[in-house]
Amino acid sequence: MILTIAPLADRDAEAICALAREIWRRHYPPIIGSAQTEYMLAQRYVPDVIRGELARGDLWWDTLAEDDAFVAFASSLLEHERALKLDKLYVRHDRQRMGYGAALIEHTCDRARRLGCERVVLAVNKHNSAAIAAYRKHGFEVADAVVKDIGGGFVMDDYVMQRRV
Repeated sequence: MILTIAPLADRDAEAICALAREIWRRHYPPIIGSAQTEYMLAQRYVPDVIRGELARGDLWWDTLAEDDAFVAFASSLLEHERALKLDKLYVRHDRQRMGYGAALIEHTCDRARRLGCERVVLAVNKHNSAAIAAYRKHGFEVADAVVKDIGGGFVMDDYVMQRRV
């Protein structure tokens, strides 16, 4: 098996959206409900939205593939000169606990160092205990708690976590 981390190509936006739908629909309904899950998928995982993000100079999408099949992805964006935000990190259910998330975290931390950032920050739902535990395992600590209105009658109730790089 060959594992590859590579930048997301425009032509693969549909494949990443399909992977996101598979992951989200399995993981998030018990945490945020099906209605908010579908609302957020429609906001964030549409090929045109992703292609727009790929065109930015301050935002990166990375894929992790096993033998050319996507099994995980991450995106990060420059929040300001001292912090890179790990905005998305998802691993297909049957590939969790295999080090793929860790590889994408380290890849993101390497990018942060190359950009001269001091830390990587992220937001994670306060009830997503598995993700919180995974981020703690990889050196992230809770720095804040925030509630953000995302429209449609929904909010994101998150911890902001950070890790120095």
